[in-house]
Amino acid sequence: MDLLADYRRATMFFETGDPSGAARLLEPIVDAEPGNAAARQLLARAYFQSAQLNRAEEHLRELVERDPSDHYAHHVLGRTLERLNRHTDALRHLRIAAAMYAANDDYRIALQRVETRVGGTR
Repeated sequence: MDLLADYRRATMFFETGDPSGAARLLEPIVDAEPGNAAARQLLARAYFQSAQLNRAEEHLRELVERDPSDHYAHHVLGRTLERLNRHTDALRHLRIAAAMYAANDDYRIALQRVETRVGGTR
């Protein structure tokens, strides 16, 4: 198995709108290299894009646990929890992401949307 070639193919699948195809290629890569954050992040994004939200959450939590300063992992985890209608849980991660990278409008917008859903005080 050529992991790098498979990763590149998975990236191409993801970028051309086939997140399920990307996930199929990425799963064995993450199994073979569980510490590979880039592969795990792309797998989580592929799961998110293909509405496999529980799987996305599992990998994003792993990324956040390994690197709590990964603002992007916090953001996507927050968005995943939002899509799972777990807004209170999402709020924490969206606040962390927005605090770490305040210049990102997408982070700010997602945070405001979820704060509105939960009343902004939790």
